[in-house]
Amino acid sequence: MEAAVEHAAEPRGYAGDKEAYLRRLKRIEGQVRGIARMVDEDQYCIDVLTQVSAVTKALHAVSLGLVQDHISHCVVSAAREADAAGDPRIVDAKVQEATDAIGRLIR
Repeated sequence: MEAAVEHAAEPRGYAGDKEAYLRRLKRIEGQVRGIARMVDEDQYCIDVLTQVSAVTKALHAVSLGLVQDHISHCVVSAAREADAAGDPRIVDAKVQEATDAIGRLIR
């Protein structure tokens, strides 16, 4: 796993939806516990796989929301900062960061 990159203590792009993200993640956590219970109870393989697919889709939905929030908040902020500073490298770095994150999601 890659080392975490230090970022300034600015509001996160998902801050406005933080509670909704936390609710969704808690629901996903419950689904994962349910899958573990299914395996423990020797449930039918296809039923377990169906639940794994549901969790995967739910995580993808959270991921896409976070990517959208990152682009609409962090990348747009970097674009404004780059414009004000006259330094396109600022936005280039933020776009590369987003691209790398998307790449990790689709692997």
